[in-house]
Amino acid sequence: MRWVVSVKGVVRDGSRVLLAKNDRGEWELPGGQLEDGEQPDRCVVREVAEESGLTVEATGLVDTYSFEVVPGTTVLIITFRCRITGDPAAIRVSSEHREVRFVELAELDQLSLPEGYRSSIERDAARGN
Repeated sequence: MRWVVSVKGVVRDGSRVLLAKNDRGEWELPGGQLEDGEQPDRCVVREVAEESGLTVEATGLVDTYSFEVVPGTTVLIITFRCRITGDPAAIRVSSEHREVRFVELAELDQLSLPEGYRSSIERDAARGN
């Protein structure tokens, strides 16, 4: 079995969370694959910047879980709470996504959002600001 590690960020701005729309039309947390020798908290900072233009810091582990994306490929997802340290208006979409924006937590049920991401967002929100 081949394992992939993907590190995702729960980036909140008040009652909103940063989401990116992928080529499958699903919304996801920003983030990506852990590179050789890279620490997960540094990976999420790099990936959020690459995918959204936002400067953040990882402030704590939110969740970990795994799932089999396709037969023989299991992804370990690690999610971190991230605090915006730069200008939230600097948001931009990268070539990896169709759209990147902040979404109100109350609107999540209306989106095509995989359950694992939804669970991480809910777990983070339950901890408060």
